[in-house]
Amino acid sequence: METGNVEINENDHWVDLLARRIVNEKKPPYVITSGITLSGPMHLGTLCEAFFPVAIGAKVAESGKPVKNYFISDDLDAFDSVPAVLSQYTAVLAPHLGKPLAHVPDPTGKSKSFGDYFLDEMKGVMRKFEVAPEIRRMSEEYPSGRFDSYARLYLREVEEAKRIVAESSQRDLPKDWSPIMPICEKCGKIATTMVTSFDEESYSYTCGRDVKYTKGCGFSGKNRISDHKYKITWRLHWPSWMDSFGTSAEGAGMDHHTKGGSWDTLVQVFKEMFKKEPPIGYKFGFFLLRGAKYSKSKGVGMGVADFMMLAPPELIKYFLLRADIDENKDFDPTGQSLMRLYDDYETASEVDLANTDRAGEKKHAAFLIAGKKNWKAKFLDVLLHYQIYRDWNKVGAALEDPAGVKYLSPYISQWIKIGFVPEDYSFTINPTKPESMAGVIEFAGKLDDSLDALAIHNLVFEVAKEKSIPPAALFGSLYMAIIGKPKGPKLGKLVKALGPNLVREMLNKFK
Repeated sequence: METGNVEINENDHWVDLLARRIVNEKKPPYVITSGITLSGPMHLGTLCEAFFPVAIGAKVAESGKPVKNYFISDDLDAFDSVPAVLSQYTAVLAPHLGKPLAHVPDPTGKSKSFGDYFLDEMKGVMRKFEVAPEIRRMSEEYPSGRFDSYARLYLREVEEAKRIVAESSQRDLPKDWSPIMPICEKCGKIATTMVTSFDEESYSYTCGRDVKYTKGCGFSGKNRISDHKYKITWRLHWPSWMDSFGTSAEGAGMDHHTKGGSWDTLVQVFKEMFKKEPPIGYKFGFFLLRGAKYSKSKGVGMGVADFMMLAPPELIKYFLLRADIDENKDFDPTGQSLMRLYDDYETASEVDLANTDRAGEKKHAAFLIAGKKNWKAKFLDVLLHYQIYRDWNKVGAALEDPAGVKYLSPYISQWIKIGFVPEDYSFTINPTKPESMAGVIEFAGKLDDSLDALAIHNLVFEVAKEKSIPPAALFGSLYMAIIGKPKGPKLGKLVKALGPNLVREMLNKFK
């Protein structure tokens, strides 16, 4: 089969660029894989492991070629710490430290194992994001024998495997290094075992390592590869799964793509041991929370479940897509920051491609990939009008977007419930006579329902100039007279939402 021949424009969105590279450089059927050890709650970084490959795959599919997406749950990795969100179960979970995640019980009883607990959470989020890769668990793939041929290869050519790992990782490996990690028959741990002797079909091991968070039980045993009681060490496991699934492309964080990182090992394994060209690798930047790196297990970072209560899936997708893939994405989970994101998304939805720059084109491309916008009114207008009316039906009617207002209402309700609304937009209509009435009645006298929000805003400056008073002082007096606070949302929008004639009557009562 021949590869495609699709023209690549370096100014296009990175999803388009990667999709075209895959069609041009690889052979169908195209396979885009991703995988992660789910040891803690989902955050934006873990979401990308599922979302990015599916977005790329959808673009590949537009070429009319077959494409497959696999999401791999690496649930044979060792359970090395109790995540913050399950700290109340520490006494139950601590005895299982060092075991494969899939062999640790779920202390809540909701899932079949600890390894599935966070995978089930991720599957729920995937459904809401309309992301549906085929999910594969390593705890099922290893027992099926999928990796036996790779284990035999690495044991048969152990010196070659060791040389490649040492060279590519730029470090010296211990004398007892082995390409496989046995699972102890007695205590069930994988983190504490070490191979003591082996041939191509079998190996002996002892469970004697001290890995700080747990210790081995001292048991010694012997297994055959065909017993499937092992896992290949990470730097060899990663290329093995890509070769096994026929991966065309897979992404990973920047740390895997640094000099001496896991990607260097993968490339060398493909070329020197598999005698094949490696898949296309793409790297994505770190996800930061106010400058700090997210951590799945330590609870650093806003979980996707929390974020989804404040913003719809298409907005979150847009946030992930609008920057170049290798840029760090620093999220500041505040109302002001999220309001700016809503505004940016709404602006991107309205871009006139005939009259914009490359940045505008890329943002519009990100909007299109993120999916349909389910509201017409501006988010800020919906928030503002709800603070005025406290009735979603009235807000929908006032903004002539009842369906869109209904769609946004759960998110705004959550903002209000948890105090997420920025101070300027957190208000009620509470007419209060200001200390200074200078300019207030004059402003009221010029109000008319025909004025739009910008004209009303400019009217404040006009009156302030006429009365020789600071504009800031008049703004403060008007806010106090309308909402009982010295500051609030943009005054023009506030007055227009209430109705200029109604505000005029309100202000004239202070004569």
